[in-house]
Amino acid sequence: MNRLRRWWRPWLTDAVLVAVSALDVWFVFLWVERTWDVWLVGAGVLALLLRRRWPMAVFLATLPVGLFIGPAAAPLIALFTLATSTHRRRLLVVATAVLATCMIWPVGEGSEYPLDSWILADAAYALAPAAAAAFLGQFVQVRRELSARLVEITEAREHEQLMATQKVLSEERAQLAREMHDVVSHQVSLIAVRAGALQVSTADAEAKEAAGTIRMLSVRTLDELRHMVNVLRAGGSGPTDLAPQPTLAQLADLVAGSGIEAGLRIGPHPDLDPPVERAIYRTVQESLTNVRKHAPGASAEVVLVHENGGVTLTVTSTAPTRTTVPLPSSRHGLLGLHQRATLLGGTLTWAATPDGGWCNTLTLPA
Repeated sequence: MNRLRRWWRPWLTDAVLVAVSALDVWFVFLWVERTWDVWLVGAGVLALLLRRRWPMAVFLATLPVGLFIGPAAAPLIALFTLATSTHRRRLLVVATAVLATCMIWPVGEGSEYPLDSWILADAAYALAPAAAAAFLGQFVQVRRELSARLVEITEAREHEQLMATQKVLSEERAQLAREMHDVVSHQVSLIAVRAGALQVSTADAEAKEAAGTIRMLSVRTLDELRHMVNVLRAGGSGPTDLAPQPTLAQLADLVAGSGIEAGLRIGPHPDLDPPVERAIYRTVQESLTNVRKHAPGASAEVVLVHENGGVTLTVTSTAPTRTTVPLPSSRHGLLGLHQRATLLGGTLTWAATPDGGWCNTLTLPA
């Protein structure tokens, strides 16, 4: 049924109706000899092709069909079309009465109108199909209007649901911003303070370096948290100045401050768009964080090359050399990076290596 609706066109319906009306007229004229009225009736039948554009004019043009041959398909179709397109009930009642009058006693059936008991039957037989066509047309009109109204109500309800969803999301963002500001930022600040105190008080060079790294990462995390809180508090109400976004020039600092033994190798590559550079930076950041959390003692190698019209980033880690301590993880980091890569037209894959390590591969168009 749906396939039929796709290729069926309104003009096909009009052509079928004209053919049915012509066959109806031909069947009547086959038994009754006519002269000039044949052309008038034929013009009324052909006028059905214009019934959608000028329904009232087409109805008037088909009245001779009922006037000359009585009940016929052409004027009933024209009355139905008029009923589907007008809201003037009085006009529709007059049109129905006029058509019924034309069909009661066709021209040429007799010189005198018989005033006997059959007149009521003839009137009923003429009025019934005309009234049925008018009522059916009004029914179709009401159904179309109800369908359109239902579509409007559905769209209004969807818009209302969207507004409610946006309100809930705005409240959730505000709550998340408060939690990040009051809890996470406070705890990271304490980490930075304690790391700074340890860096000053300890005499162990290795501990001093570790404390400096912790303090540097804490300060950087605090900066990012402040910008994230500002974005969340904005709640999508307007443009928000984001934090300076990372670039490939900062990859060396990221790798050096990752807290693990890691190497970086960047081959020749063309100038990349900022979204591509951010995706590369965030992939390296997440990959090195996963190595530090889930593979203690492992080393990593970060390689960025330009090949096949795009850039390929590979972060490969070795097997852990110490016992792994379970740490909290949402397990959404790589999935988020995969979605970011997909939006940029690239791919992100990850898999274990034969020697027990891990390899993340990001491919993006240059």
